[in-house]
Amino acid sequence: MGLRVLAVDDSKTMRDMVSFTLKNAGHDVIEATDGKHALSLAEGARVDLVITDVNMPNMDGITLVKSLRALPSYKSTPILVLTTEADATKKNQGREAGATGWIVKPFSPDKLLQVISKVCP
Repeated sequence: MGLRVLAVDDSKTMRDMVSFTLKNAGHDVIEATDGKHALSLAEGARVDLVITDVNMPNMDGITLVKSLRALPSYKSTPILVLTTEADATKKNQGREAGATGWIVKPFSPDKLLQVISKVCP
């Protein structure tokens, strides 16, 4: 049984790549264009995993992680940050906000699926 994944990125190309990778692996994908859009979708649907970019308009990924963690139904949902940011300070902000993992773009589909299998056994 596949996972229900919320993929959040302001880049359509990146959302398409993530969706393609996940759908090929048998997962169901819901796409959001920024943190605000993702939060409204998350409040109305139950997902098994959230994958979010950091730098987005309206609401960035770190704020999204904090906002999701504040919701009772997302306290223990794995949240992966997929970003071009490799800076240790940003990673720490992500961890402090409640992110489960951090993947630096560009990513390989195999690496993404490997990380997902670790956080969603």
